[in-house]
Amino acid sequence: MKTILLTAFMLWTFQGIKAQNNIKMENQHEDVLAITDAIENYYFKGIYEGDAILLESIFYPGTLVYGDVNGQPYFKTADLYLNGVKNRQSPKDSGKPFKGEILNIKVVNSIAMAEINLKMYEFNYRDFLSFHRINGKWFIVNKILTNISE
Repeated sequence: MKTILLTAFMLWTFQGIKAQNNIKMENQHEDVLAITDAIENYYFKGIYEGDAILLESIFYPGTLVYGDVNGQPYFKTADLYLNGVKNRQSPKDSGKPFKGEILNIKVVNSIAMAEINLKMYEFNYRDFLSFHRINGKWFIVNKILTNISE
């Protein structure tokens, strides 16, 4: 009798753990979809069209941008970065090729990291975007980038 009760308890516990894991996986999948949407419809689109207002809506206030471009250190606040996007010729208007690609997204609770590749003008950028879910919305809270060779 003890064996039957112990087995039943273990199966019940396992089912509970499995259900919790399924909920976490479903939530994580929804988070990855939300971050993918943010990257494709705000980040890539904003950069491609030179739409600083669209980009600003995905950057959390105070976000910093670090990296290197052609071996030279690069540092800007998000405000300076967005001002540069607003005041340059957009890739769309230049007629030059533009391709954004999401390489990887990792989510842990309310934080996430996205690795992307962005080809525009003569650059092939590798960006790492740190996201944080704040009040139910995913925001970029840090951006690091480098220009890589083909």
